[in-house]
Amino acid sequence: MLSEAELKHLRRCVELATEALDSGDEPFGSVLVGADGTVLAEDHNRVASGDRTRHPEFELARWSAAHLTPEERAAATVYTSGEHCPMCAAAHGWVGLGRIVYVASSEQLSAWLGELGVPAAPVRPLPIQDVAPGVLVEGPVPELTDEVRALHRRFHHAGGQAPLAATSRSSSSQSSASRAGSYDAGEDRTGRPRSR
Repeated sequence: MLSEAELKHLRRCVELATEALDSGDEPFGSVLVGADGTVLAEDHNRVASGDRTRHPEFELARWSAAHLTPEERAAATVYTSGEHCPMCAAAHGWVGLGRIVYVASSEQLSAWLGELGVPAAPVRPLPIQDVAPGVLVEGPVPELTDEVRALHRRFHHAGGQAPLAATSRSSSSQSSASRAGSYDAGEDRTGRPRSR
């Protein structure tokens, strides 16, 4: 069972997914949390610009490789609105990040998109542990699943762009993976203002 602190991080993931949707992107959001519970970085989907690799989980993996020691990465948790696609699961495994907690599974997302008539993505969705078997994974989280489903329904009813599935996500030009600190903090870990 997840703690209230963990549910707070997952709710932030849903907020980030909403931010992505509100900016015209596919609704996915992720938060990287250190072993002590400190929010290190967060991001949302940014694939609307045309780069289909701009998933938040991938951005957080890259950010962690540049900013954290191997020990810090291994002790960190990635909270996310949707289960990692194979690309993001591989990045997570390669940089040595720790646990993953997701709201909605790739299987759930694929079923929802199928109900909406969305064409399959060019990459087959796989469970995280099929790609990165050493990663501890928890999810789905039923308390928030309906909210994530509603975001995807909203995106696709609004005429979502390119064909999507559990592996296709959205993006804008500037990554917020460099955002760090608490959710309401105005600076990143280096003291620079966070961009929104």
